[in-house]
Amino acid sequence: MTPSTEQSATALGIARAAALFERLDVTAAIATLEPVLAAEPNSLDGWHLMARLRLAADQAAGAFDAANRAIALAPDNPRSLATASRALSLLGRHEEAVTMAYRAVIAEPINALWHDRVAWALIAADRQFADAEQAARTAIGLDPNEAHYYFTHGVTLDALGHSDQARQALLTSLKMEPENPVAQHRLAMLNGEAAREEKPKKRSWLPFRRK
Repeated sequence: MTPSTEQSATALGIARAAALFERLDVTAAIATLEPVLAAEPNSLDGWHLMARLRLAADQAAGAFDAANRAIALAPDNPRSLATASRALSLLGRHEEAVTMAYRAVIAEPINALWHDRVAWALIAADRQFADAEQAARTAIGLDPNEAHYYFTHGVTLDALGHSDQARQALLTSLKMEPENPVAQHRLAMLNGEAAREEKPKKRSWLPFRRK
């Protein structure tokens, strides 16, 4: 098989796995991608997708391993760093998660996704809420049309005890995405209409939603 043919086979395998992921068939997507990466372990796109798949399958350790493989190929790639940060948060390795998130911001400071990841890494670590709030505000400034960033801002404001501002941020998020159940529940908790959880559920710690 020539190099160009190998590249085509790798790209096709990744595309098939991505299509299965779009259909929410995570198990089949992982099974499709594993032999692709075994045959071509130097595929940055492949490891990025595998990390996302492992996160979707609640396999944080596997996601961190895949993200590390991507980092080994491209040490300053912000997506690799941010994905590793999310996996580390889920593994409870918060100091490392925060460091990885800031590395992603340093690598690409104009991308709102990575500032949002910083905010959630700090929220997961249950500390430095003022820094988390600043990161959330930065994300909004970079991408004011993304509802999730207002949700993040609302969570950080709530953590700081700024209930009225948090409520306004959540209402803004819901105005943009009215059917978001996570934002609806967070607002209900803030309004005293639902019981507060002792800690946020891990699956709500979203570092980024797209791409």
